[in-house]
Amino acid sequence: MARFTKISADAFESMQFDAGLLLKSFDPSSPSEPADSDIICATTGGINASLVASYSDLGEDVDGCPNGMRELKILESWEAKLSCTALEASPEVIRRSLGAADIDETNANHIVARMDLSQSDFEDLWLVCDRLDGGFVAIHLLNALSTGGFTLQTTKKAKGQVSLEFTGHVSINAQDVVPMEFYSYEGEVTPSVTLNKSTLALTVGGNETLTASVVPVASSVTWTSSASSVASVNASGKVTASQAGTATITAKITVDGVDYTDTCAVTVTASQA
Repeated sequence: MARFTKISADAFESMQFDAGLLLKSFDPSSPSEPADSDIICATTGGINASLVASYSDLGEDVDGCPNGMRELKILESWEAKLSCTALEASPEVIRRSLGAADIDETNANHIVARMDLSQSDFEDLWLVCDRLDGGFVAIHLLNALSTGGFTLQTTKKAKGQVSLEFTGHVSINAQDVVPMEFYSYEGEVTPSVTLNKSTLALTVGGNETLTASVVPVASSVTWTSSASSVASVNASGKVTASQAGTATITAKITVDGVDYTDTCAVTVTASQA
């Protein structure tokens, strides 16, 4: 009988990795490392983006009509949100958290909330994250406005945190455009294997485990020693010293029939009495 616990060979390559960046602007068609001026704030606890549809059932109150009939289901709206916790209490972060607010033109340290909402308060935001294959995931929140308000959480002898919650909005000039867009780009994968150490010194009877970072991440590593009588290595990269001398430990992956390697030079000395 077949087993159904298998995952696709490239599942880990398209995995999103690490917290990502909250940016003022980003061009997914020509990605480059963002300038510091484009980064909105340092964050803690990650960044959360969500897009949730609201539906209505036109047959809900119709006699004799089953609930949940797909032909009578209509999509009313999308709720697009992006939230994070900022480590910075800078004027710019406070202004953004308030939504309807300005930084005083005569005092850049003074943030003033307003009683009215301006169209300029709606600003596009980007969440950009890495993929394990070297690509990226980008989420574009359109016409973003802070709807979570300003909250500063302080604790004794610890960092303060500012909560940020933004909601995307539809524009009257583009009423059929959902206020959140998504991009997921593959990276240009160059196979490689990199050991955490290039040299290793052991005494007879000692051992240490080497680790190999590989691209693609699902690659299987083969370990070999040029002199097993001096230093042997097992399938997990554990190097064991047996006698004085030198040996070269090699980690190898094979991708599309091509071998990629990295080495560690091991020196073994006699243990002191």
